Amino acid sequence: MGDRDDRARKRLSRTPNRGLTVAVLAFAGLCASFMFTLVVPLQAELPTLLNASREDTTWVVTITLLVAAIATPISGRLGDMYGKRRVIVVLLAALIVGSVIAALSGSIVGVIIGRALQGGVTGVIPLGIAVMRDILPANRLGTAVALMSATMGVGGALGMPLAAYLAINADWHSLFWLAAGLGVIGLVLVFLFVPEDVLLSPGRLDVLGAIGLAIGLTGLLLYVSRGAEWGWTSPVGLSLLIGGILVLLVWGWYQLRTSEPLLDLRVAARPAVLFTNIAAIGMGFALFSSNVTFPQMLELPVESGSGFGLDMLTAAFIIMPAGLVMMVISPLSGWLERTVGPRPLFTVGAAAIVLAYVYVLIWSSEWWHILISNAIIGVGIGFTFAAMPMIIMRSVPANETGASNGLNALFRSVGTSSASAVMGGVLAAMSVEIDGVAVPTREAFDVCFWLAIVAGIVALVLSLFIPKTRSVERHPSLPS
Repeated sequence: MGDRDDRARKRLSRTPNRGLTVAVLAFAGLCASFMFTLVVPLQAELPTLLNASREDTTWVVTITLLVAAIATPISGRLGDMYGKRRVIVVLLAALIVGSVIAALSGSIVGVIIGRALQGGVTGVIPLGIAVMRDILPANRLGTAVALMSATMGVGGALGMPLAAYLAINADWHSLFWLAAGLGVIGLVLVFLFVPEDVLLSPGRLDVLGAIGLAIGLTGLLLYVSRGAEWGWTSPVGLSLLIGGILVLLVWGWYQLRTSEPLLDLRVAARPAVLFTNIAAIGMGFALFSSNVTFPQMLELPVESGSGFGLDMLTAAFIIMPAGLVMMVISPLSGWLERTVGPRPLFTVGAAAIVLAYVYVLIWSSEWWHILISNAIIGVGIGFTFAAMPMIIMRSVPANETGASNGLNALFRSVGTSSASAVMGGVLAAMSVEIDGVAVPTREAFDVCFWLAIVAGIVALVLSLFIPKTRSVERHPSLPS
Protein backbone atom coordinates (compact mmCIF):
# COMPACT_ATOMS: atom_id res chain seq x y z
CA MET A 1 0.00 0.00 0.00
CA GLY A 2 2.78 2.41 0.97
CA ASP A 3 4.78 1.67 -2.19
CA ARG A 4 1.72 2.23 -4.36
CA ASP A 5 1.02 5.58 -2.67
CA ASP A 6 4.69 6.60 -3.12
CA ARG A 7 4.52 5.80 -6.84
CA ALA A 8 1.28 7.76 -7.12
CA ARG A 9 2.77 10.78 -5.35
CA LYS A 10 5.80 10.74 -7.66
CA ARG A 11 3.55 10.55 -10.72
CA LEU A 12 1.43 13.39 -9.38
CA SER A 13 4.45 15.56 -8.66
CA ARG A 14 5.60 15.06 -12.27
CA THR A 15 2.27 16.29 -13.64
CA PRO A 16 3.42 19.41 -15.53
CA ASN A 17 0.07 21.13 -15.74
CA ARG A 18 -2.81 20.31 -13.45
CA GLY A 19 -4.90 22.67 -15.55
CA LEU A 20 -4.47 20.21 -18.40
CA THR A 21 -5.69 17.42 -16.12
CA VAL A 22 -8.80 19.48 -15.35
CA ALA A 23 -9.36 20.08 -19.08
CA VAL A 24 -9.12 16.35 -19.82
CA LEU A 25 -11.59 15.50 -17.05
CA ALA A 26 -13.96 18.19 -18.36
CA PHE A 27 -13.72 16.68 -21.85
CA ALA A 28 -14.63 13.28 -20.40
CA GLY A 29 -17.60 14.95 -18.69
CA LEU A 30 -18.71 16.48 -22.00
CA CYS A 31 -18.59 13.03 -23.62
CA ALA A 32 -20.71 11.62 -20.81
CA SER A 33 -23.41 14.31 -20.93
CA PHE A 34 -23.55 14.11 -24.74
CA MET A 35 -24.88 10.56 -24.40
CA PHE A 36 -28.18 11.90 -23.02
CA THR A 37 -28.98 13.95 -26.13
CA LEU A 38 -27.26 11.67 -28.66
CA VAL A 39 -30.49 10.08 -29.93
CA VAL A 40 -32.90 12.97 -29.23
CA PRO A 41 -33.04 14.01 -32.93
CA LEU A 42 -33.86 10.40 -33.88
CA GLN A 43 -36.66 9.72 -31.38
CA ALA A 44 -39.54 10.26 -33.81
CA GLU A 45 -37.89 8.05 -36.45
CA LEU A 46 -36.65 5.22 -34.22
CA PRO A 47 -39.70 2.95 -34.76
CA THR A 48 -39.07 3.03 -38.52
CA LEU A 49 -35.28 2.82 -38.29
CA LEU A 50 -35.33 -0.13 -35.88
CA ASN A 51 -38.50 -1.80 -37.16
CA ALA A 52 -39.99 -1.77 -33.66
CA SER A 53 -42.98 -0.33 -31.82
CA ARG A 54 -42.82 3.13 -30.32
CA GLU A 55 -43.24 1.57 -26.87
CA ASP A 56 -40.13 -0.54 -27.41
CA THR A 57 -38.03 2.29 -28.87
CA THR A 58 -38.59 4.46 -25.78
CA TRP A 59 -36.16 2.05 -24.09
CA VAL A 60 -33.38 3.54 -26.22
CA VAL A 61 -33.69 6.65 -24.03
CA THR A 62 -34.98 5.08 -20.80
CA ILE A 63 -32.20 2.50 -20.47
CA THR A 64 -29.50 5.19 -20.55
CA LEU A 65 -31.14 7.19 -17.75
CA LEU A 66 -31.71 4.02 -15.72
CA VAL A 67 -28.15 2.69 -16.00
CA ALA A 68 -26.70 6.14 -15.33
CA ALA A 69 -28.67 6.44 -12.09
CA ILE A 70 -27.64 2.99 -10.87
CA ALA A 71 -24.02 3.00 -12.02
CA THR A 72 -23.05 6.47 -10.80
CA PRO A 73 -23.08 5.89 -6.99
CA ILE A 74 -21.61 2.40 -7.44
CA SER A 75 -18.77 3.67 -9.64
CA GLY A 76 -18.16 6.44 -7.09
CA ARG A 77 -17.64 3.86 -4.36
CA LEU A 78 -15.40 1.77 -6.61
CA GLY A 79 -13.37 4.90 -7.35
CA ASP A 80 -12.85 5.58 -3.65
CA MET A 81 -11.72 1.98 -3.14
CA TYR A 82 -9.67 1.10 -6.23
CA GLY A 83 -8.76 4.44 -7.76
CA LYS A 84 -10.84 7.08 -9.47
CA ARG A 85 -8.64 7.19 -12.58
CA ARG A 86 -8.91 3.42 -12.97
CA VAL A 87 -12.72 3.50 -12.80
CA ILE A 88 -12.89 6.44 -15.21
CA VAL A 89 -10.88 4.36 -17.69
CA VAL A 90 -13.28 1.43 -17.28
CA LEU A 91 -16.32 3.65 -17.81
CA LEU A 92 -14.86 5.24 -20.95
CA ALA A 93 -14.02 1.77 -22.25
CA ALA A 94 -17.65 0.74 -21.65
CA LEU A 95 -18.77 3.83 -23.61
CA ILE A 96 -16.60 2.78 -26.55
CA VAL A 97 -17.82 -0.83 -26.50
CA GLY A 98 -21.46 0.23 -26.18
CA SER A 99 -21.14 2.74 -29.02
CA VAL A 100 -19.58 0.16 -31.33
CA ILE A 101 -22.29 -2.39 -30.50
CA ALA A 102 -25.02 0.16 -31.31
CA ALA A 103 -23.22 1.35 -34.45
CA LEU A 104 -22.96 -2.19 -35.82
CA SER A 105 -26.52 -3.14 -34.88
CA GLY A 106 -29.61 -2.82 -37.00
CA SER A 107 -31.96 -4.21 -34.36
CA ILE A 108 -33.45 -2.64 -31.29
CA VAL A 109 -31.85 -5.19 -28.95
CA GLY A 110 -28.32 -4.24 -30.00
CA VAL A 111 -29.05 -0.52 -29.76
CA ILE A 112 -30.55 -0.90 -26.27
CA ILE A 113 -27.52 -2.90 -25.09
CA GLY A 114 -25.22 -0.26 -26.52
CA ARG A 115 -27.18 2.58 -24.95
CA ALA A 116 -27.08 0.79 -21.59
CA LEU A 117 -23.29 0.66 -21.71
CA GLN A 118 -23.19 4.32 -22.74
CA GLY A 119 -25.27 5.25 -19.69
CA GLY A 120 -22.62 4.06 -17.25
CA VAL A 121 -20.15 6.74 -18.42
CA THR A 122 -22.11 9.36 -16.46
CA GLY A 123 -20.08 8.28 -13.44
CA VAL A 124 -16.98 10.04 -14.81
CA ILE A 125 -18.42 13.42 -13.77
CA PRO A 126 -18.55 12.87 -9.97
CA LEU A 127 -15.33 10.84 -10.21
CA GLY A 128 -13.66 13.71 -12.05
CA ILE A 129 -14.77 16.11 -9.32
CA ALA A 130 -13.29 13.74 -6.72
CA VAL A 131 -9.98 13.68 -8.62
CA MET A 132 -9.95 17.48 -8.59
CA ARG A 133 -10.38 17.48 -4.83
CA ASP A 134 -7.31 15.27 -4.57
CA ILE A 135 -4.97 17.25 -6.82
CA LEU A 136 -5.97 20.92 -6.64
CA PRO A 137 -5.33 23.59 -3.99
CA ALA A 138 -8.38 25.19 -2.40
CA ASN A 139 -8.07 28.43 -4.37
CA ARG A 140 -8.42 26.55 -7.68
CA LEU A 141 -10.86 23.83 -6.67
CA GLY A 142 -14.09 25.84 -6.89
CA THR A 143 -13.52 27.00 -10.47
CA ALA A 144 -12.47 23.52 -11.62
CA VAL A 145 -15.51 21.89 -9.99
CA ALA A 146 -17.77 24.53 -11.57
CA LEU A 147 -16.29 23.70 -14.98
CA MET A 148 -16.74 19.96 -14.45
CA SER A 149 -20.29 20.44 -13.19
CA ALA A 150 -21.10 22.63 -16.20
CA THR A 151 -20.29 19.74 -18.52
CA MET A 152 -23.53 18.07 -17.40
CA GLY A 153 -25.46 20.68 -19.34
CA VAL A 154 -22.86 21.81 -21.86
CA GLY A 155 -22.30 18.38 -23.44
CA GLY A 156 -25.97 17.96 -24.17
CA ALA A 157 -26.48 21.53 -25.36
CA LEU A 158 -23.48 21.52 -27.70
CA GLY A 159 -24.05 17.98 -28.82
CA MET A 160 -27.68 18.44 -29.84
CA PRO A 161 -26.97 20.57 -32.96
CA LEU A 162 -24.24 18.16 -34.00
CA ALA A 163 -26.50 15.15 -33.46
CA ALA A 164 -29.30 16.90 -35.36
CA TYR A 165 -26.98 17.68 -38.28
CA LEU A 166 -25.80 14.07 -38.51
CA ALA A 167 -29.34 12.76 -38.16
CA ILE A 168 -30.42 14.91 -41.12
CA ASN A 169 -27.40 14.49 -43.40
CA ALA A 170 -25.90 11.09 -42.58
CA ASP A 171 -26.78 7.53 -41.68
CA TRP A 172 -28.04 7.24 -38.10
CA HIS A 173 -25.24 4.79 -37.24
CA SER A 174 -22.79 7.70 -37.60
CA LEU A 175 -24.05 9.09 -34.27
CA PHE A 176 -22.74 6.02 -32.48
CA TRP A 177 -19.46 6.01 -34.39
CA LEU A 178 -19.04 9.64 -33.27
CA ALA A 179 -19.66 8.59 -29.67
CA ALA A 180 -17.09 5.80 -30.00
CA GLY A 181 -14.54 8.23 -31.41
CA LEU A 182 -15.07 10.68 -28.56
CA GLY A 183 -14.67 7.82 -26.09
CA VAL A 184 -11.35 6.77 -27.65
CA ILE A 185 -10.03 10.34 -27.49
CA GLY A 186 -11.14 10.68 -23.87
CA LEU A 187 -9.58 7.34 -22.92
CA VAL A 188 -6.20 8.23 -24.43
CA LEU A 189 -6.19 11.67 -22.79
CA VAL A 190 -7.05 10.20 -19.37
CA PHE A 191 -4.20 7.69 -19.69
CA LEU A 192 -1.77 10.47 -20.59
CA PHE A 193 -2.77 13.36 -18.35
CA VAL A 194 -4.78 12.15 -15.33
CA PRO A 195 -2.51 10.98 -12.48
CA GLU A 196 -3.00 7.84 -10.47
CA ASP A 197 -4.78 8.19 -7.15
CA VAL A 198 -3.01 9.03 -3.91
CA LEU A 199 -5.95 8.73 -1.55
CA LEU A 200 -7.73 5.37 -1.49
CA SER A 201 -10.26 3.85 0.87
CA PRO A 202 -9.34 0.15 0.85
CA GLY A 203 -12.00 -2.42 1.56
CA ARG A 204 -14.32 -4.83 -0.21
CA LEU A 205 -17.16 -3.99 -2.53
CA ASP A 206 -20.56 -4.45 -0.93
CA VAL A 207 -21.91 -6.67 -3.71
CA LEU A 208 -25.20 -7.34 -1.92
CA GLY A 209 -25.65 -3.62 -1.36
CA ALA A 210 -24.94 -2.89 -5.03
CA ILE A 211 -27.49 -5.48 -6.15
CA GLY A 212 -30.10 -4.18 -3.70
CA LEU A 213 -29.57 -0.58 -4.82
CA ALA A 214 -29.85 -1.60 -8.48
CA ILE A 215 -33.09 -3.54 -7.94
CA GLY A 216 -34.71 -0.84 -5.82
CA LEU A 217 -33.77 2.00 -8.16
CA THR A 218 -34.86 0.01 -11.20
CA GLY A 219 -38.36 -0.39 -9.80
CA LEU A 220 -38.63 3.23 -8.72
CA LEU A 221 -37.18 4.79 -11.87
CA LEU A 222 -39.15 2.54 -14.21
CA TYR A 223 -42.33 3.72 -12.52
CA VAL A 224 -41.22 7.34 -12.84
CA SER A 225 -40.08 7.10 -16.45
CA ARG A 226 -42.75 4.76 -17.86
CA GLY A 227 -45.67 5.35 -15.49
CA ALA A 228 -47.48 7.74 -17.83
CA GLU A 229 -47.35 5.15 -20.59
CA TRP A 230 -48.37 2.16 -18.45
CA GLY A 231 -50.82 4.10 -16.27
CA TRP A 232 -49.86 5.51 -12.88
CA THR A 233 -52.32 3.19 -11.12
CA SER A 234 -51.80 0.14 -13.35
CA PRO A 235 -50.87 -3.16 -11.62
CA VAL A 236 -47.46 -3.19 -13.33
CA GLY A 237 -46.69 0.41 -12.38
CA LEU A 238 -47.80 0.11 -8.76
CA SER A 239 -45.95 -3.20 -8.36
CA LEU A 240 -42.73 -1.57 -9.53
CA LEU A 241 -43.25 1.48 -7.31
CA ILE A 242 -44.12 -0.43 -4.14
CA GLY A 243 -41.53 -3.13 -4.80
CA GLY A 244 -38.81 -0.58 -5.44
CA ILE A 245 -39.60 1.36 -2.26
CA LEU A 246 -39.65 -1.80 -0.14
CA VAL A 247 -36.33 -2.99 -1.56
CA LEU A 248 -34.73 0.41 -0.91
CA LEU A 249 -36.01 0.40 2.68
CA VAL A 250 -34.49 -3.04 3.28
CA TRP A 251 -31.33 -1.89 1.49
CA GLY A 252 -31.09 1.14 3.80
CA TRP A 253 -31.54 -1.07 6.88
CA TYR A 254 -28.77 -3.35 5.62
CA GLN A 255 -26.42 -0.44 4.82
CA LEU A 256 -26.68 0.82 8.40
CA ARG A 257 -25.71 -2.59 9.78
CA THR A 258 -22.98 -3.88 7.49
CA SER A 259 -19.36 -3.11 8.35
CA GLU A 260 -18.37 -1.95 4.83
CA PRO A 261 -21.48 -0.46 3.21
CA LEU A 262 -21.73 0.59 -0.40
CA LEU A 263 -22.84 4.04 0.81
CA ASP A 264 -22.40 5.37 4.33
CA LEU A 265 -25.95 6.54 5.01
CA ARG A 266 -24.87 8.18 8.26
CA VAL A 267 -22.73 10.56 6.25
CA ALA A 268 -25.55 10.98 3.71
CA ALA A 269 -27.91 11.89 6.57
CA ARG A 270 -25.84 14.90 7.63
CA PRO A 271 -28.07 17.97 7.16
CA ALA A 272 -25.84 19.65 4.58
CA VAL A 273 -25.65 16.50 2.48
CA LEU A 274 -29.29 15.51 2.95
CA PHE A 275 -30.81 18.89 2.05
CA THR A 276 -28.44 19.26 -0.90
CA ASN A 277 -29.37 15.85 -2.27
CA ILE A 278 -33.12 16.44 -1.92
CA ALA A 279 -32.75 19.85 -3.57
CA ALA A 280 -30.82 18.13 -6.37
CA ILE A 281 -34.04 16.36 -7.38
CA GLY A 282 -35.65 19.75 -7.96
CA MET A 283 -32.67 21.00 -9.96
CA GLY A 284 -32.61 17.88 -12.12
CA PHE A 285 -36.35 18.30 -12.70
CA ALA A 286 -35.95 21.96 -13.66
CA LEU A 287 -33.07 21.24 -16.06
CA PHE A 288 -34.79 18.41 -17.92
CA SER A 289 -38.13 20.25 -18.02
CA SER A 290 -36.60 22.75 -20.43
CA ASN A 291 -35.02 19.92 -22.46
CA VAL A 292 -38.47 18.36 -22.93
CA THR A 293 -40.62 21.45 -23.49
CA PHE A 294 -38.49 24.00 -25.33
CA PRO A 295 -37.50 21.86 -28.35
CA GLN A 296 -41.13 20.82 -28.84
CA MET A 297 -42.37 24.40 -28.67
CA LEU A 298 -39.78 25.50 -31.21
CA GLU A 299 -40.53 22.65 -33.65
CA LEU A 300 -44.32 22.35 -33.42
CA PRO A 301 -46.22 23.91 -36.36
CA VAL A 302 -47.41 27.50 -36.01
CA GLU A 303 -50.96 26.36 -36.83
CA SER A 304 -51.06 24.47 -33.53
CA GLY A 305 -51.06 27.74 -31.59
CA SER A 306 -48.24 26.48 -29.35
CA GLY A 307 -45.24 26.19 -31.69
CA PHE A 308 -42.92 28.24 -33.89
CA GLY A 309 -42.55 25.84 -36.82
CA LEU A 310 -38.74 25.72 -36.78
CA ASP A 311 -36.71 22.83 -38.15
CA MET A 312 -34.76 20.47 -35.90
CA LEU A 313 -31.35 22.03 -36.50
CA THR A 314 -32.51 25.62 -35.95
CA ALA A 315 -34.24 24.61 -32.72
CA ALA A 316 -31.05 22.90 -31.54
CA PHE A 317 -29.03 26.08 -32.14
CA ILE A 318 -31.56 28.11 -30.11
CA ILE A 319 -31.25 25.64 -27.22
CA MET A 320 -27.43 25.51 -27.41
CA PRO A 321 -26.59 28.91 -25.77
CA ALA A 322 -27.71 27.63 -22.36
CA GLY A 323 -24.77 25.24 -22.39
CA LEU A 324 -22.41 27.99 -23.52
CA VAL A 325 -23.63 30.18 -20.65
CA MET A 326 -22.89 27.39 -18.18
CA MET A 327 -19.36 27.08 -19.53
CA VAL A 328 -18.68 30.84 -19.57
CA ILE A 329 -19.88 31.45 -16.01
CA SER A 330 -17.88 28.58 -14.49
CA PRO A 331 -14.99 30.93 -13.48
CA LEU A 332 -17.55 33.28 -11.91
CA SER A 333 -19.12 30.32 -10.09
CA GLY A 334 -15.71 29.36 -8.70
CA TRP A 335 -15.01 32.92 -7.55
CA LEU A 336 -18.42 33.24 -5.89
CA GLU A 337 -17.97 29.88 -4.17
CA ARG A 338 -14.67 31.06 -2.68
CA THR A 339 -16.06 34.50 -1.81
CA VAL A 340 -19.52 33.85 -0.36
CA GLY A 341 -19.56 30.06 -0.05
CA PRO A 342 -21.47 27.37 -1.97
CA ARG A 343 -24.76 27.69 -0.10
CA PRO A 344 -25.57 31.28 -1.23
CA LEU A 345 -24.43 30.31 -4.72
CA PHE A 346 -26.98 27.46 -4.68
CA THR A 347 -29.73 29.81 -3.50
CA VAL A 348 -29.02 32.37 -6.23
CA GLY A 349 -28.97 29.61 -8.85
CA ALA A 350 -32.30 28.19 -7.71
CA ALA A 351 -33.80 31.69 -7.77
CA ALA A 352 -32.58 32.14 -11.35
CA ILE A 353 -34.33 28.90 -12.34
CA VAL A 354 -37.62 30.14 -10.89
CA LEU A 355 -37.18 33.51 -12.63
CA ALA A 356 -36.50 31.81 -15.99
CA TYR A 357 -39.71 29.78 -15.92
CA VAL A 358 -41.77 32.74 -14.69
CA TYR A 359 -40.36 34.72 -17.64
CA VAL A 360 -41.31 32.10 -20.23
CA LEU A 361 -44.71 31.66 -18.61
CA ILE A 362 -45.40 35.35 -19.24
CA TRP A 363 -43.41 35.94 -22.45
CA SER A 364 -43.21 33.13 -24.96
CA SER A 365 -44.78 34.54 -28.10
CA GLU A 366 -41.46 34.79 -30.00
CA TRP A 367 -38.66 32.27 -30.42
CA TRP A 368 -36.15 34.64 -28.83
CA HIS A 369 -38.20 34.56 -25.61
CA ILE A 370 -37.29 30.87 -25.39
CA LEU A 371 -33.66 31.77 -26.05
CA ILE A 372 -33.59 34.30 -23.18
CA SER A 373 -35.36 31.98 -20.75
CA ASN A 374 -33.05 29.10 -21.59
CA ALA A 375 -29.99 31.31 -21.10
CA ILE A 376 -31.23 32.25 -17.61
CA ILE A 377 -31.74 28.56 -16.92
CA GLY A 378 -28.11 28.07 -17.97
CA VAL A 379 -27.05 30.57 -15.30
CA GLY A 380 -29.18 28.88 -12.65
CA ILE A 381 -28.03 25.37 -13.48
CA GLY A 382 -24.42 26.54 -13.76
CA PHE A 383 -24.53 28.03 -10.25
CA THR A 384 -26.43 25.20 -8.57
CA PHE A 385 -24.50 22.37 -10.22
CA ALA A 386 -21.23 24.08 -9.21
CA ALA A 387 -22.43 24.59 -5.63
CA MET A 388 -23.76 21.08 -4.92
CA PRO A 389 -20.47 19.13 -5.16
CA MET A 390 -18.68 21.81 -3.14
CA ILE A 391 -21.28 21.55 -0.36
CA ILE A 392 -20.89 17.76 -0.46
CA MET A 393 -17.09 17.88 -0.35
CA ARG A 394 -17.13 20.31 2.57
CA SER A 395 -19.34 17.88 4.48
CA VAL A 396 -17.81 14.42 3.90
CA PRO A 397 -14.40 12.83 4.52
CA ALA A 398 -11.98 13.02 1.61
CA ASN A 399 -12.00 9.22 1.15
CA GLU A 400 -15.77 9.26 0.52
CA THR A 401 -15.83 12.03 -2.08
CA GLY A 402 -16.48 9.75 -5.06
CA ALA A 403 -19.37 7.83 -3.49
CA SER A 404 -20.97 10.96 -1.99
CA ASN A 405 -20.85 12.92 -5.25
CA GLY A 406 -22.15 9.82 -7.01
CA LEU A 407 -25.12 9.78 -4.65
CA ASN A 408 -25.78 13.45 -5.40
CA ALA A 409 -25.70 12.65 -9.12
CA LEU A 410 -28.21 9.87 -8.44
CA PHE A 411 -30.67 12.34 -6.91
CA ARG A 412 -30.26 14.61 -9.93
CA SER A 413 -31.00 11.60 -12.15
CA VAL A 414 -34.22 10.99 -10.22
CA GLY A 415 -35.17 14.59 -10.97
CA THR A 416 -34.40 14.34 -14.69
CA SER A 417 -36.25 11.02 -15.01
CA SER A 418 -39.24 12.46 -13.17
CA ALA A 419 -39.29 15.52 -15.42
CA SER A 420 -39.19 13.37 -18.54
CA ALA A 421 -42.16 11.30 -17.34
CA VAL A 422 -44.23 14.12 -15.86
CA MET A 423 -43.73 16.56 -18.74
CA GLY A 424 -44.39 13.84 -21.28
CA GLY A 425 -47.55 12.84 -19.45
CA VAL A 426 -48.86 16.41 -19.25
CA LEU A 427 -48.13 17.16 -22.91
CA ALA A 428 -49.78 13.91 -24.01
CA ALA A 429 -52.87 14.41 -21.82
CA MET A 430 -53.45 18.02 -22.90
CA SER A 431 -53.25 17.60 -26.67
CA VAL A 432 -55.48 18.31 -29.63
CA GLU A 433 -55.54 16.45 -32.93
CA ILE A 434 -54.29 18.36 -35.99
CA ASP A 435 -54.18 16.49 -39.30
CA GLY A 436 -54.36 13.22 -37.43
CA VAL A 437 -51.44 14.09 -35.12
CA ALA A 438 -51.77 14.80 -31.39
CA VAL A 439 -50.24 18.22 -30.66
CA PRO A 440 -49.80 19.65 -27.12
CA THR A 441 -51.79 22.80 -26.42
CA ARG A 442 -50.37 26.06 -25.14
CA GLU A 443 -52.06 25.36 -21.80
CA ALA A 444 -50.11 22.08 -21.56
CA PHE A 445 -46.83 23.96 -21.79
CA ASP A 446 -48.02 26.45 -19.17
CA VAL A 447 -48.74 23.58 -16.76
CA CYS A 448 -45.23 22.23 -17.40
CA PHE A 449 -43.72 25.63 -16.63
CA TRP A 450 -45.71 25.88 -13.39
CA LEU A 451 -44.44 22.45 -12.34
CA ALA A 452 -40.86 23.54 -13.03
CA ILE A 453 -41.45 26.71 -10.99
CA VAL A 454 -42.67 24.61 -8.05
CA ALA A 455 -39.60 22.35 -8.32
CA GLY A 456 -37.34 25.40 -8.35
CA ILE A 457 -39.08 26.96 -5.34
CA VAL A 458 -38.74 23.71 -3.36
CA ALA A 459 -35.00 23.62 -4.13
CA LEU A 460 -34.70 27.31 -3.23
CA VAL A 461 -36.37 26.80 0.16
CA LEU A 462 -34.28 23.70 0.90
CA SER A 463 -31.10 25.64 0.13
CA LEU A 464 -31.94 28.01 3.00
CA PHE A 465 -31.80 25.08 5.43
CA ILE A 466 -28.36 23.87 4.36
CA PRO A 467 -26.03 24.60 7.29
CA LYS A 468 -22.77 26.43 6.81
CA THR A 469 -20.00 24.01 5.87
CA ARG A 470 -16.27 23.99 6.55
CA SER A 471 -13.54 24.38 3.95
CA VAL A 472 -12.60 21.44 1.78
CA GLU A 473 -9.84 19.32 3.29
CA ARG A 474 -7.17 17.85 1.06
CA HIS A 475 -4.88 14.93 1.56
CA PRO A 476 -1.81 16.14 3.47
CA SER A 477 0.65 14.28 1.21
CA LEU A 478 -0.47 16.10 -1.92
CA PRO A 479 1.71 18.86 -3.38
CA SER A 480 0.45 22.44 -3.31
